Amino acid sequence: MPPAKKRTRRYDPAKTRAAVLAQFAHVRDAVRTLTPEQLARPTRLGDWTVRELAVHHTMALGALERGLAGPAPLKQELALLDWPSATRGAAAQIADGTRELAASVADLDALFEERAVRAAELFAATEDGRLVSTRFGAMSFGDALITRVVELVVHTDDLNDALPQLGVPYDRQALAACTRLLADALAVAAPGGSVEVRVPPYAVVQCVAGPRHTRGTPPNVVETDPLTWVRLAAGRVAWGEARDRVAASGERANLAPFLPVLA
Repeated sequence: MPPAKKRTRRYDPAKTRAAVLAQFAHVRDAVRTLTPEQLARPTRLGDWTVRELAVHHTMALGALERGLAGPAPLKQELALLDWPSATRGAAAQIADGTRELAASVADLDALFEERAVRAAELFAATEDGRLVSTRFGAMSFGDALITRVVELVVHTDDLNDALPQLGVPYDRQALAACTRLLADALAVAAPGGSVEVRVPPYAVVQCVAGPRHTRGTPPNVVETDPLTWVRLAAGRVAWGEARDRVAASGERANLAPFLPVLA
């Protein structure tokens, strides 16, 4: 019998909106303290500097405004759980857009302020079910907000990696939603029930084809902390490099073939 289709998890719209604004505010507070030398520092994202990474955070919210600019799409084209895999192949286009915006912006704090104010206005005026256009197809506004949470959390971690002394906080609700979506995306990418992946306190999913576990202690278990999981799922760290932060037991408890789940 084929595995049951993964159901999309429900997210509280009010909490999601608050998480987006809170995580964006954390980044803004950190970026406004950076010196020109720090902004020129390299990041783990190819040739991006810290300044370009900072600008990219604002693009996460700018995408929502662009998606709402025209008439609502007639039908949904992209489900939330399909979004992580849909991002594959778009890295070059996104990088070009980031560099272009970074080159045109003189005042980073003003850009962050503009995006924060506009996002708050859009959140107050837009229903969760309203369809919006995205780079990867039309999706509901509520789903699009979850993708923004993922973008902000993943890139906050990129910023902390580039400048560890910043210690940019992770909003708890934002980290929870990001962890859950990426765990659910793994279950879509590797359907099955032979491995249980645990990311306490936020997510537990079953995945990978093979004998399905029904009761007692699962024979194949992978457990790690939320930030390690986000780094694995987003391709910031390879499976073999994170083994000291991952507890894996069982002959099938190897997620390397299925990672990353987010391009």
